[in-house]
Order: sequence, then structure tokens, then C-alpha cells
Amino acid sequence: MKNNNHNQANHNEKVKIIPLGGLEQIGMNITCFEYDDSIIVVDCGLSFPTEDMLGVDLVIPDVTYLKDNIDKVKGFIITHGHEDHIGALPYVLKEVPVPIYATKLTMGIIEHKLKEHNMMKSVKRKVIKHGQFINLGCFRIEFIKTNHSIADATALAIYTPAGIIIHTGDFKIDYTPVFGERIDLQRFAELGKKGVLALMSDSTNAERPGFTQSERTVGRTFDHIFNEHKNSRIIIATFASNVDRVQQIINTAYRYGRKVIVEGRSMVNIITIAQELGYIQIPENTLIDLESMKNYPPEQLVLITTGSQGETMAALSRMAASIHRKVTINPGDTIIFSSNPIPGNEKAVSNVINELYRKGADVIFQDTHVSGHACQEEIKLIYALTRPKYAIPVHGEYRHLKAHAGLAEAMGIEKDHIIIMKTGDVLELSETKAKVTGHVQSGGIMVDGLGVGDVGNIVLRDRQMLSQNGLIIVVMTLDKYTNELLAGPDIVSRGFVYVRESEDLMDQARHVVSNALDDCLAKHCSEWGKIKNVVRESLGDFIWKQTKRNPMILPIIMEVDA
Repeated sequence: MKNNNHNQANHNEKVKIIPLGGLEQIGMNITCFEYDDSIIVVDCGLSFPTEDMLGVDLVIPDVTYLKDNIDKVKGFIITHGHEDHIGALPYVLKEVPVPIYATKLTMGIIEHKLKEHNMMKSVKRKVIKHGQFINLGCFRIEFIKTNHSIADATALAIYTPAGIIIHTGDFKIDYTPVFGERIDLQRFAELGKKGVLALMSDSTNAERPGFTQSERTVGRTFDHIFNEHKNSRIIIATFASNVDRVQQIINTAYRYGRKVIVEGRSMVNIITIAQELGYIQIPENTLIDLESMKNYPPEQLVLITTGSQGETMAALSRMAASIHRKVTINPGDTIIFSSNPIPGNEKAVSNVINELYRKGADVIFQDTHVSGHACQEEIKLIYALTRPKYAIPVHGEYRHLKAHAGLAEAMGIEKDHIIIMKTGDVLELSETKAKVTGHVQSGGIMVDGLGVGDVGNIVLRDRQMLSQNGLIIVVMTLDKYTNELLAGPDIVSRGFVYVRESEDLMDQARHVVSNALDDCLAKHCSEWGKIKNVVRESLGDFIWKQTKRNPMILPIIMEVDA
């Protein structure tokens, strides 16, 4: 079964590791491994826009490097089915059409995305089981069972001519998982005995001491909550992808004789896929649809919904804002947030909680969530088992990578063998040396609606300017031959001042533009570009003096053949 010549590393062979995303940020994970004429890519995720990316829906990685080396690219290997690891696949596969390798549930979720993009026929897919090996070019890849907040997560042992590289994917160590086996610690230890060249491990919780609690502890908390709130309807918001969490809610609901409604598009999608593939067991007659809700008293119902992050269009936020078509929050409802706010979402979550309290609901958010990522002691355990020569922290902001580096050092890894990489770095790794030798094109490409990459920094700067200062449009009509002003200048304002209350200001602005135009035309200046600049500058100066504002000014010239 095992191909020994891959394990006997050659001291001088160098393998390249090139992260195209996922470092110094949480999200958009994608890493290339390159040797000779082979490139394999681990994960292909998206990230969500930051506040300054106005109107942008999502951000995908720049894969120019893969496009330029398309002949070498052998396939995408996916560690698990979260958006920050699979979300960019439909976009990237259009440009880099290579096969995908993933475990069963992960592939089920990817296929749902491919169907939406009409790509099922064009994309080759192969489902891999834990413990299986695949050969891609010069690489041999083994899938190793891990635990995470979504089922079927996998770590990878990548056998290269330079040695074995272990990529943990996102993981935690759960000795009592809700579904399936526990993490295959034995295999990590066996690889450690063989000799591991480098460990690339999840850094998300590297700042948190101790161990991450087992997913089952949340089940016990649910049990207490259901017991204490027997007379109220229970609404639980959680991540759609956390199938084990949903399973535990359903188990508890069943024990307490309640019916369950699943609400929110992404939640319905993933639970349907998980049910079809056998990752969730729902007792008969437990699940009912939203329409049947009115046939049961509130104390017999549990709603599982999206919106635990305060997202404006998610189901719970719509309920809180009274714009959900089917569900109204009533006094006495018990609402459980079964998640922690992702950094940056705290305000949105807080707003939703306030809104729910206002409606008379009881809100619970303590002890109803455990992380899907390893804390310090678990990260140390993986180091103790694998005993890598090099440590390459991945999946985290710089502070997380730095904390992880400290743990690696505490575990006896030499300081100059711990490499904190930046997105786009090319790390050359051999038995004797690890060095960043170059940099490739990388970064985020913004997706807005159907447009991929057509919103760049200049468009964003305009959007920012418009959002902060508003817009003034100046329309004037000139005679085609004599350049005489026939009509206007008319001034239209949006987001600058409320015109009805600022008629004086607008009249004065019109005079300023007229005077500037007269000057221009008196000097026989007929070049439109110059005329527009004169109008822009004179009006801009006037408005700044009057209001200390800088709106965007768009002069428009129309030509009439009089």
C-alpha cells in the first residue's frame, strides 16, 4: 500500500509551499505545493468583505499563478466544507479546470455550489475516504480523520520527494464526537515516527490556553435549557454548517416531545445534503415545515435558524426586525445564540439581541457554543505526536500565527525552523533548509453580483467618496458650432444637501458655474475636457468654502445642432 520511495526523503530535494490566501486573515484559504512539474492545491476558500468594501458580496483569491502554470496543476484537495475553504471553487474552477478531491459530506456541499453555477458536467470530482491515499504528479496524499465544527473534516499527509508535510486543516481534538470517529491521533504519531519535515497547523485558537470542549458539552447545556423552558417556544440560531449541533438540538427536541422546523436557506440546504448522505439522523415525524407551525402550541416547537452572526438578511435578523414573512417573535419566546460572534460582527449581534429583548423574548448566549478549533494544549499534542522539523503556522491573523509560533518554540522547534509566511510568499523547503525565495502575484479579487474582479480599488474609492460626500451633477447645453451656452447650467445633487432647504446655496452654485463658463467661452476655450475641469474646480472651491464638504462633481456637456 505504502510507496516507500516517497517516504525516504532526499536531503537536497526542495519542495515549494506557496499560500495564495488564508494567512494574516481568517478566510480565503488556498495553498499550493509545487515540486518539479507538479502543483497540488489545498482548499479554495472565499472571505467576506470588510466594512470598507462597499457593496462587495465576497472576495476570492487571485489565482494568476495557477493560471500561468496550468499544465502543472493536478487538482484541488479540500479539507472540509466551510465557505472559507470551498467558497471560491465555482469561480476558480472556471479558470483552473482541474479535478477536486474531498470527503463525502464536503463533496456534497461543493456539488450543491457547482449545480448553482451549472458546472456539474465540466468538473471532475472524486470522493476520498479517511485513510485513503491518492497520487497526483510527484505527490502522494493521505487523508487523515480529524474533528471540526463540520463533519468529515480531514488533515492531509503530503508525501513529497523532500519529506512528509502534514497539513492539519481546521481541527480540534474531540474524544467524544457527536457523529463518526474521533481524530486519528494514532496516525499522527506513526507519521511522527517516520519523520515529518513540516507541520502546517491551524492557528485560530492559538491564543487560548487549555483544551476546546467537546461538542457534546453543548448537548448537555441544551438539555438544561429545554428543561427550564418547558412552556415557551425555543428558537436556536447557529451556523448552518454545524451539522452535529443541529443533530444535538434535534435529539434534545425529540426527548422533550417537540417538533423541529429548520429555517434559513443555507441551513435547509446543508441539512438536506447531510440527511441524504447519512450524516444526520432525524427521528420520524420530528421535522415539520414552516407552514405546519400553526398546528402546534408554541411550547411544542423548536426553530433552528440561520442568523447567529447578526447578518441582516438571515432568518433570525429578519424575525428580530419584524420583516420575516412567517415567524413573529412573541413575548415569552426563548432564543438561544449557539455561536460566538466572529470578530467584526459583535455590533450586529448585539443589535439583534437588543431587538429580541425589546420584543419580550428571553435570550441565552452563555455556554451554548464550543469552538471548532484547537486550543493551545491540543496544538501542543499534535506537535508532540508529529515532531516536525519545521513549523509553519497557518489559518489565522498575524497575532494568531505569532502565538502559534510561540507554542512551537515551547515544544522544542528551533526558532529559525518556525516560519511565519505572508500570502504570496514562495517557501523552498528541504531537509536542510527553509527559505522564502520569492513572491508570486496574490491578493483578493472582489465579486459584486455577477461581476468578478470589475470592482477594484478605484471603484471602491469612488464608492467611498460618494458614500461620505455625495454627488453633484452639472448639466449644460452648448451650441455645436459657436459653443454658445444654450441651456443650463442645471445642478442636480444626490446625498450632498437636501435641495429644498438649500435653494440659496444651489442658486449661488449655479451663478458660480455660469461665471466660470462665461470666462471659459470668452477665451474661446472649446475643448470639453478643459471646460469640465474649470467647472469642477470653480464649483468645488465654492462648495468647500460654503460647506467644508467635498462632493464628487460630474460636469455633463450636451451638444445641440441649433
